Amino acid sequence: MSELLLKIDQLRTYLETGKRVVKAVEDVSLEINRGETFCLVGESGSGKSITALSIMKLIPASISSHPSGSIHITGSSSINILEVDDEEMRTIRGSRIAMIFQEPMNSLNPVYTIGEQIIEALLIHWPELSTEQARSKAIKALADVQIPNPEQRIDEYPHRLSGGQRQRVMIAMALACEPELLIADEPTTALDVTVQAEILKLMKELQQRNNMSILFITHDFGVVAQMAHKLAVMQLGKIVEQGDVQTVLNNPQHEYTKQLLAALPENLKQQHRANILAEMKQLQMEDSGTDLIKIENLKVYFPIKKGVFRHTVDHVKAVDDVSLEIKQGEILALVGESGCGKTTLGRALLRLEQTTAGAFYYKQHELSQLSQKQVKPYRQDLQFIFQDPMSSLNPRLNIATTLIEPMKVHGIGSNKQERIALAEQALEQVQLNPEYLWRYPHEFSGGQRQRIGIARSLVLNPKFIVCDEVTSALDVSVQAEILDILLKLRKDHGLTLLFITHNISVVEYISDKIAVMYKGKIVEQGDTDQVTGSPQHEYTRQLLAAVPRLH
Repeated sequence: MSELLLKIDQLRTYLETGKRVVKAVEDVSLEINRGETFCLVGESGSGKSITALSIMKLIPASISSHPSGSIHITGSSSINILEVDDEEMRTIRGSRIAMIFQEPMNSLNPVYTIGEQIIEALLIHWPELSTEQARSKAIKALADVQIPNPEQRIDEYPHRLSGGQRQRVMIAMALACEPELLIADEPTTALDVTVQAEILKLMKELQQRNNMSILFITHDFGVVAQMAHKLAVMQLGKIVEQGDVQTVLNNPQHEYTKQLLAALPENLKQQHRANILAEMKQLQMEDSGTDLIKIENLKVYFPIKKGVFRHTVDHVKAVDDVSLEIKQGEILALVGESGCGKTTLGRALLRLEQTTAGAFYYKQHELSQLSQKQVKPYRQDLQFIFQDPMSSLNPRLNIATTLIEPMKVHGIGSNKQERIALAEQALEQVQLNPEYLWRYPHEFSGGQRQRIGIARSLVLNPKFIVCDEVTSALDVSVQAEILDILLKLRKDHGLTLLFITHNISVVEYISDKIAVMYKGKIVEQGDTDQVTGSPQHEYTRQLLAAVPRLH
């Protein structure tokens, strides 16, 4: 008989925002046994993360309350986490329960190296370790999560790592203290599929080795099918369905669960895919199939400097001799591992990174050699949606100001009221309430912030958008809505996209063409159906083999 580790009984978590009380978690009950993986799925704002934060007791008491319920963790004696004081809770966090957060850049301290942060956690819970022993354990933890050159990377600062690498650092920090329960809040959303497969395998191995339990919060049903023993579906703060994972996935009873599964890209109708291809061909016929974006032998190198005088001894070849063509109205998906150069390439196209060599053209205008002043007239047409919405949104500005300022700069709208009306329309396009204009970024979930980032690009009526992992933080139903929004914009306005992602299911659904990037180079490109159906390069085959599938 399995031994119970965590029991949540009729938990309620209410949040106070001014005079309003938000019932974030309402009568949630679940049980997690030792060595078991329990997956929690649902839309952004459904209460998944608040449930996890309640277990960790990380919600400030000044803005939260628990009118009823209990959270018991077992051991030599059963402890109700809601009743322990702060000092006892600090001994529980890290050593007994650890958490991997959704947005690593907000969880890692930018002024300390990643090694210092992992070592600090180790020394708090294992004070008997020497600094050298703790450093050795930290290096091993980084190696376990596939950070390259961990002996050198341990002294890097968070901003020098890619989004996927920062997430792996968070996983290493959580696993380093070998907790009994690991709460993983979307831990693989920033990872490409090959590294995700390795991380999931690693978590399973550590789980078996230490008999560790995992509460896994995710929107990826492929991961759920691969990892979970039990599954619970949350909607509006309540669990609407839970049970054995295969039973719930193969025979869902609740209408909301059925909607979530129906929204998966692999479950969307093939006819829809045929319509997408027909739309793309029509757009190309209308525009004679001309190239909107053309990249020729583009290189972006970053110098490696050493010594007292900081001489350049080598270069990091982030983008190495890349050539691509993107036609008007086309969606080109760019896939590859974290750190392969996908985002750097996207940033270079918008002159957010300096190019080393090569050229790129927008409507036959060569942009790589223009000054920042000369490139300014093209800014409205060329937009970027960033991977980490919390880092790209100014926390001091409400959403109205965030959306209105770009319009004012580019002369869109004759007055403030007209711009507010356009901002409201942009929010409606990304399935957000126009009343959200007067809120601030911290008041939104990760998925909602990502949609605000998309709206910020849409207000300028761009012709070309670089979408950097725009659906990675979204649950499946919202992901389907966002993909449909982008496809509708392409159909109505001839919008062209460079779609950077690690989600192959999304690639198969939305893109017309695909380019596979590996260590700064394009190793394979072609029509999406051709590349995914009959990959020629070994690396492409590895990517496709690593995708977690529902069946």
